[in-house]
Amino acid sequence: MSAQRRLAVGLSLILATAWVGTLRAQSPRSALVDYVASHQRAIVSELVELLSIPNVAADTENIRRNAVLLREMLRRRGFSTELLETDGNPLVWGELKVPGARRTLLIWAHYNGQPADPKGWKQANPFIPVLRAGRLEDGAKDIAGFRTLERFDPNWRLYARSAADDKAPIVGLLAALDAMKASGVAPSSNVRVVLDGEAGSPSLAAAIPRYREKLTADVMILLEGPVHQSGRPTIAFGARGFLDLDLTVYGPKVGVNSGNFGNWVPNPALGLAHLLASLKDDQGRVLVKGFYDGVGPLLPEEQAMLDAVPDDPAGLMKLFVIAAPERSDLSLQQALQLPALNIRGLSSALVGPDARTIIPDRAEAFIYPRIVKVIFRGAAEGYRTFPLAPESQLVTAAVTRMLGEPPVLIRTMGQRINIAQFIEVMGIPAITLPTVNFDNNQTAENENVRLGHLFTGIITIAAVLTM
Repeated sequence: MSAQRRLAVGLSLILATAWVGTLRAQSPRSALVDYVASHQRAIVSELVELLSIPNVAADTENIRRNAVLLREMLRRRGFSTELLETDGNPLVWGELKVPGARRTLLIWAHYNGQPADPKGWKQANPFIPVLRAGRLEDGAKDIAGFRTLERFDPNWRLYARSAADDKAPIVGLLAALDAMKASGVAPSSNVRVVLDGEAGSPSLAAAIPRYREKLTADVMILLEGPVHQSGRPTIAFGARGFLDLDLTVYGPKVGVNSGNFGNWVPNPALGLAHLLASLKDDQGRVLVKGFYDGVGPLLPEEQAMLDAVPDDPAGLMKLFVIAAPERSDLSLQQALQLPALNIRGLSSALVGPDARTIIPDRAEAFIYPRIVKVIFRGAAEGYRTFPLAPESQLVTAAVTRMLGEPPVLIRTMGQRINIAQFIEVMGIPAITLPTVNFDNNQTAENENVRLGHLFTGIITIAAVLTM
């Protein structure tokens, strides 16, 4: 039997199981959808409240304000809660025990966000949410007085730092619990929640010796990331790791005048440019020796899974306004299976109205490789759960049954979290459940969440809570 056939048979069994329960699930789903439709104001208001507290990881005072608020939000849903202190920012922990449950879910999300430079935002403050009647890029106008509205168009978007990454999924979880309680639908598993407040999650694995008993579970669900560009429900089974490198090239002791010393004093900015250019060839392949050594071959079933993802390269190029992908020899899904070398920042002297005619004293590059296997000091390893593992099948069937269509299955996506070590030590299979819109400007200026995705995400999360 071919790999494609084996994968098709496996997925068909999952989907057949899901469809058997479709009629039984219709009533709970309808009740959940009705609840969300009639409580849109409360849901949006809770998200706005959370977004209004700055959450840059280095801002420890405001990070703790976020943690305290989230602890209270969990308490209101009947959770036993605690702030788990670490060497960094606290983990917000909660537990909801369900009588008769034989399984425990550990649901992870992060409440910190990337730094937000107001200069790049089309609003006064990235932490004062603004509602717009669509995409900013399409000229959507602000909606004044939206906090008093009862109903919201699903195409409206809430703009703020962490609107999509990762506060909307957190509020989606809370709203799913509210909707289930109001609809008389109980979780089928004990639910443990751990909300992380640090960039890259460096304290998560370190917390295991102190809090192992509170972190044990049968399955770990990561609430993060966007759904597929098709808009279909999405499940991801792995992520690339990361490695942070800061590189500095030095020139003269101080900046010197280029008119007096040009062509004689070496320019570190040019030196850095030559160095960076030497890292890749013209086809986008990384030339660093051993860079791809951690890449293993795909199983035939995994290749078939990649081939089944309905990517739209032309649509992506139009969205990002690019003429061609960097690696023309690879599909997007193939490219995601390889480590990547990204330059996420460059710095040397001043530009714009502050520019001077000098040879700068230094030039810096901030390099962010995505890795697939090997772990280095200050790095995080990638992780992967097999899509046909029992836990994967359970989640896939639950989402299919609740949403009424099969999800897009993604083998590898990008996440900047140090989760692999935690997964390995705790022995927990991990599955990512994305819920927000694909074009959310995650980590960039004008981050946003489409409200239709927020509301549908609530139903998606409820599917896992009731599986």
